[in-house]
Amino acid sequence: MITTIIPADPDLEDGTAMISKPHLFFAEVSLDLSRGEFQSGLDKLMLVSDYFPDSYLFHLLCAKAFQGLDKHALAGEYLRKCCTIAPANQVAWKELLDLQASGKGDEHSPPLPLFDPISDELEQLTAALMQFNPVQTTENSDPTSLLEQKQPFSDDTTIAVPTESLASLFTAQGAYKKAIKIYTLLIQLKPQNADHYQKEIDTLLNLL
Repeated sequence: MITTIIPADPDLEDGTAMISKPHLFFAEVSLDLSRGEFQSGLDKLMLVSDYFPDSYLFHLLCAKAFQGLDKHALAGEYLRKCCTIAPANQVAWKELLDLQASGKGDEHSPPLPLFDPISDELEQLTAALMQFNPVQTTENSDPTSLLEQKQPFSDDTTIAVPTESLASLFTAQGAYKKAIKIYTLLIQLKPQNADHYQKEIDTLLNLL
């Protein structure tokens, strides 16, 4: 459950007045955070927390404020809420991955499942794709090679939800750099399987 902190400054203006124009309010809080005034921004956000229970931007700003105050466990809770509200938005996913990779997000609360509720669906989808046998094609006058056609996005593209099945799919497609990137992320997220993932990376490096 996300913890609500009561602002310490009793002179802050009434919350209803602060949200009469939400876009201006969030812009003001963002400015506070950019200046390093994390407590000030957090105080303003907590005054209106009841008005934005399902706001992605509200929870993302709260997470940034808590990170600025070195309260990483609370920041992680707000980032997880962001991922629940908008699973397709990669901003919070990246922040959460970076936080977990730093090891700072688990000092006060047990880790929540990072991939639920969509990782199971992704695992099933990638498994199904691996079973799919497309019609065999050959090279033609098309200037794009078959190898390039098999790669759906750049090797540098952020992968929000890395899974072993997705890494296996990329390996089968010959997209070795993408597979290596996923195994590297998985080492950070599942250190108990680090030896296995490192062996996969070593094998793929030999194929490049």
